[in-house]
Amino acid sequence: MARIPGRAAARLYSFGLWTVMNRGADPFGAPTRAALDPLDAISGLAAHGAGAFELHAEDLIPADSPAVERDRLIAEARRRMTDTGIVCDACGSSMFWEPVFKDGGMVSNEARVRRLAVARYQAAIDVGHLLGAPLFNIWGGRDGAEVDASRSPIDALKRLRDGFNELDAYIARQSYTMRLSIEPKPNEPRGDLYISTAGHALAFIATLDHPEHVGVVLELAHAAMAGLNPAHEVAHTLYAGKLDGIHLNAQRALRFDQDLRFGGANLKDAFFVVKLLEDERWPGPRTFDAHPYRTTDEKGIWGFVEGCIRAYEVLADKVQQFNQDAEVRQLLAEIKRWDAPSESDERRGTSPGPIFAYERLDHLVFEILMGTR
Repeated sequence: MARIPGRAAARLYSFGLWTVMNRGADPFGAPTRAALDPLDAISGLAAHGAGAFELHAEDLIPADSPAVERDRLIAEARRRMTDTGIVCDACGSSMFWEPVFKDGGMVSNEARVRRLAVARYQAAIDVGHLLGAPLFNIWGGRDGAEVDASRSPIDALKRLRDGFNELDAYIARQSYTMRLSIEPKPNEPRGDLYISTAGHALAFIATLDHPEHVGVVLELAHAAMAGLNPAHEVAHTLYAGKLDGIHLNAQRALRFDQDLRFGGANLKDAFFVVKLLEDERWPGPRTFDAHPYRTTDEKGIWGFVEGCIRAYEVLADKVQQFNQDAEVRQLLAEIKRWDAPSESDERRGTSPGPIFAYERLDHLVFEILMGTR
């Protein structure tokens, strides 16, 4: 495995296979790179600093592949995993690409399609199990609506609940050691998705037969698309004990899903997400769900991989610098001092209170991020 300068050995970095297999296409432009073989993607990630990978089952096994081809591809993937030491940390299914799912998967108004969606997820769960994935992550990219008159959102949520309960029961029947997770997103490709944010996901999970079997995977770009604070979204799932995965990337707010490389935008947002994960000692893999830029060629993909990892390491170093900075510590201690009870609390009840040095604290974050302190 190639060594990334400054890399902390204790952190496990992961990439979705779809990130390095992305061909540089966008809604208005054709692909700009040759297709990367999924098996080579697994080996390449291991050679360039990643210790894990995620996948949609269809990334490795094209839909409708015969059983013999499925088994061959899984066996070859496992061989490469054994040879390189890389592991599979999550699996899912691309239930948003094919025309049959144009009205959604588990929320479709066609019962036949809903049954097909559950069967497709079950087949992908089998793939994840065979690759040793402990998590099956569901992003219902078509499970939403552009036309609200087309279905009741209550009916849609009931259909989603029934689907998740059926998948959880399937995992139990198969005796798989695997959890389910939900990856919320506000929009795109559907106009409005039913499970949009961390709060939506947590509330929905509470309605399931076994909420203890289901967690959340948070993506920074999805939070930014809704104009939300990514660190706060992550905090809600951490606080609830439901953060099963994190997808790191960059995104400019209120735009289409850009999947910019980690560190490519909104550095303060990225800094505070890294700070939260590091301060809380979150044990999961740091997974990148970004795309190499359209102008990147096939060789540049591996520079993209190393750059995302390096960006996290740099920000983690900045977190350590922030936590150890003498002036920062002094300012935070002063803020904390006002949280202690005081004999004069009642007398000062209507006073405006202390002047916190937030201006200075915010500027210190800027200085630390810019490397001028």
